[in-house]
Amino acid sequence: MVALVDALDLRREDDRKGTAMPNPKRRHSKQRTAKRRSHDFLTPTGLSECPNCHERKLPHRVCKKCGTYKGREVVATAQAS
Repeated sequence: MVALVDALDLRREDDRKGTAMPNPKRRHSKQRTAKRRSHDFLTPTGLSECPNCHERKLPHRVCKKCGTYKGREVVATAQAS
């Protein structure tokens, strides 16, 4: 019981001192930061062309414009050609 109280007291002292979490000793250079962030970009979506209406669409999905998939009409749309 006494050891538990001592451990809690040590934690409180660390919190008061501000050493509860590690902090960087030196500043990171701009080059190092840029190297780390070089992979933090979004890749463009891979779009394919609808063979029926030639509109750009996501692959393996129904075309939003004409409603066709694999050469047949799956969804009835207002502009069914």
